[in-house]
Amino acid sequence: MSVETTSLEELGRELGAAIAETDEYERFEEAKAAVEADDEAQERIREFNQLREEFMFARQTGNATQEGMQKLQEKQQNLHDLPVMADYLDAQSELQSRLESINQAISAPLAVDFGGEAGGCCQD
Repeated sequence: MSVETTSLEELGRELGAAIAETDEYERFEEAKAAVEADDEAQERIREFNQLREEFMFARQTGNATQEGMQKLQEKQQNLHDLPVMADYLDAQSELQSRLESINQAISAPLAVDFGGEAGGCCQD
């Protein structure tokens, strides 16, 4: 490996470590752990995922209905109404915003969107 590649990889590791120390990341990890430890949240997640899978299958087979979509949206809202889940979604949004800001800083001197397109091929 070239010195330049090694240096860039080290910078990447340092950036990852620095991101892991941000308030946004720490809050996200705490909120995620709280959701994982909350029995009611876990039950509502299971119920939502089951209904979503059923709806996706119905859509693939041409049997999806507006009523089915409405039930899925209601189940999702029921999940999001839990305070622990609302906190998780807020923390996730804040982290995504921070990561987008970091992506823009990395992408600024490049001719590509580092986080969105750097790995793609033949994108218009």
